[in-house]
Amino acid sequence: MIKLAYTNVENLDLKRGYELVSTNRKNKIDFYRFDKDKKLSCGVYLLVMKLLNEENITDPIIKTEKYGKAYISNYDNIHFNVSHSRNMICCAISDKPVGTDIEFNDPTIDLNIAKHYFFNSEYENIMNSPKPIDEFFNYWVLKESYMKYTGLGFHLDLDSFEILMDEDIKLKNDKDNLKFNLFSIEEYKLGIASHYNVNHAYNYSINELY
Repeated sequence: MIKLAYTNVENLDLKRGYELVSTNRKNKIDFYRFDKDKKLSCGVYLLVMKLLNEENITDPIIKTEKYGKAYISNYDNIHFNVSHSRNMICCAISDKPVGTDIEFNDPTIDLNIAKHYFFNSEYENIMNSPKPIDEFFNYWVLKESYMKYTGLGFHLDLDSFEILMDEDIKLKNDKDNLKFNLFSIEEYKLGIASHYNVNHAYNYSINELY
């Protein structure tokens, strides 16, 4: 079982959303100064709860692992992961470990990031691409999805593993037979690393989350 969903939170009604979140999430929302950050925090919670409710997951107890990855402590067979960028949030839910990342396709990105932190072959593929910036973010969301899948996040170096952009995206020397999927959504890139082939990312409107 797996599902990947995303939502644009630009028009989220903070007052309405605030009433629907847990006390702990309210405290996190209150921590932020700017409404755009409050909306991201509120929206992520609402999207997670929406997907969990669809799987009849009630009263989930959410905790964090050593390196910050959230998990549900009272359901062993449910895993989830979230990400956000600009106004967009995403969530993946599965019965097996999963990692996802969404990024704004920023045209001002410094491609030297790839030169210094990616595999040399990945950097060469980016620079030889007709659209280097587009290809950079393809690699970025896939690599970060894998890092989040492992639970290590940025404690796992970007150049410690190599993404192969074949017809089927793969991790070089992968022993777990992971599946990687990539989506272009408006001005964003969305990646997911999981044990399933994900063919579709569902777009939830804000009103569907209330």
